[in-house]
Amino acid sequence: MLSPEEKRRFLKALETDEEFRLAVAGLLGLGEILQELRDLRRRMDRYIRISERRWREWRETWRKFLEENERRWEENEKRWEENRRLWEENDKRWQMWYETWRKFLEENEKRWEENRKWWEENEKRWEAQFSFNRWVRSALTEIRDALGGGFEYFAARVVEAVLRERGVECSVRVNVTLPVDGFKEVDLFCPEPLVVGEVSVAVRSVEEAEGLLEQLRRASEAGEKLTRRRPYLKVLAVEFAPRDVAEFLKARCEGEGVYLILGRDYDRLNIF
Repeated sequence: MLSPEEKRRFLKALETDEEFRLAVAGLLGLGEILQELRDLRRRMDRYIRISERRWREWRETWRKFLEENERRWEENEKRWEENRRLWEENDKRWQMWYETWRKFLEENEKRWEENRKWWEENEKRWEAQFSFNRWVRSALTEIRDALGGGFEYFAARVVEAVLRERGVECSVRVNVTLPVDGFKEVDLFCPEPLVVGEVSVAVRSVEEAEGLLEQLRRASEAGEKLTRRRPYLKVLAVEFAPRDVAEFLKARCEGEGVYLILGRDYDRLNIF
């Protein structure tokens, strides 16, 4: 057994003398444990150093990431600012375009309104002109009828009535120019069936009657050349003729197959 003094000295040696302490630990079987603890401490120190290095690297990486991210945000902010500026410019342009288009539509509407007014005025002028033209035609018709021109139209209606009685519909035209041998004037004409006629207000002598019949022959030939048809009806219309000339015309027309329209015959002695 150790005395109390020896125990104090032993504990003091363990506390102050490392070599003695290790020797005692070895005797007690603690050497391997202490070695493992030392190895564990070294490994822990190494792990701590590696961890500290990794943390430093991570912090550096994170710092760089934050800096890069901040830089990108700044660039994006600049881009957004540029986009906002462009949108503002585009908005101004659209406003200008819209204003220009609105003014154009207003101006165009004004011009259309002016055009409508001009068209209304022109329409009134045309109506006035048409009315004037109708009046002129009416006046000319009255003059023509007064001078005897109306007899041609009367003869045309008579021929249409005669043809209608025969079951033939034909619109007889008056004062027709045929493009045959240059030009040939025909007083009465219908192409289908072929109707050709000559009209005279007055025939005063047999010689004039012969001349009128010759005109009818030439008109008939021109109609045949133009239509390549034989005449269905040849017409001679005379409004006034002395009785002897009227008798001559009746005989000649009957002999030549000409339909004669005679307005009035008179006694030559009563007229002259």
